[in-house]
Amino acid sequence: MQLVACSSCRTQYDVSQIDAKTISCRCGEVIHSSPHAAVDAAIIRCGSCAAGVSAEATACEYCGSLIVRDADELSLICPECFARSGDDSRFCTACGLAFCPQPVRSDGHELPCPSCSALMPPREIAGVAVNECLSCHGLWVAGSGFDTLVSRAIEARESATEAQRMANKPRVTGSNPAVQQVRYRNCPECDGHMQRRNYRKRSGIIIDSCSQHGTWLDADELERIAGFILSGGKGREVQRVPDEKQIGEQQAAQAFARIRATHTPQRFEARAQGGIVDSLLSLLTDVLR
Repeated sequence: MQLVACSSCRTQYDVSQIDAKTISCRCGEVIHSSPHAAVDAAIIRCGSCAAGVSAEATACEYCGSLIVRDADELSLICPECFARSGDDSRFCTACGLAFCPQPVRSDGHELPCPSCSALMPPREIAGVAVNECLSCHGLWVAGSGFDTLVSRAIEARESATEAQRMANKPRVTGSNPAVQQVRYRNCPECDGHMQRRNYRKRSGIIIDSCSQHGTWLDADELERIAGFILSGGKGREVQRVPDEKQIGEQQAAQAFARIRATHTPQRFEARAQGGIVDSLLSLLTDVLR
């Protein structure tokens, strides 16, 4: 991670994946994307909790975290005091600043979230322009970027180690699709109803798409799609919804069956009564002879 901070509002950004020389802060300030040169400073704070530590301490007395002092592992440069800290530090080990980078703005524009109506700032994920809702963590992928984003997610999961897979938790936990109500969402670009479709027809992952503008993914759907493909793309076959012609034929067959069930017993009853009368007439004829 490579951090820079806005000189106006002090907002931090991770520029490790940014090729442009400058980025735009959310306050409107232009920031150079090159991190400041590192400054050697004494480690006086814990990188995990920011508690003070002694010069000889190997672990934090407050939270128990190890104190990293190996120069080869001190690559994270504080955007305020420029001191070097451990790669996984949450706080600067010199000034105690909390590291909390925000998404870098892309060339896009804010859009209303189709799920919770919050404004979604534009950003870039693996080279794909998206809008991410910071409230419900859904993703809006404009145009044809959906397939590219899925491919990048698959590549990331294939190249990740087991430890990285365990560390990278889904962006949302819980949520049982079986108890959720069916919701037809509107496209954030044209406000028209998006189509719901089962990804690859049998994955069980329902995504919303606008044929003109893009695709909406709920918080954990990108991870689920990548997992579905890496597992071989096998899923439970989903029962197809009959079209209008099939529904009409089924209704006609059901109506015909009801008519048969109503009239057939009457015909049988008439035939049975006719048979009894004929038998009585035949008996009387034999007696009177």
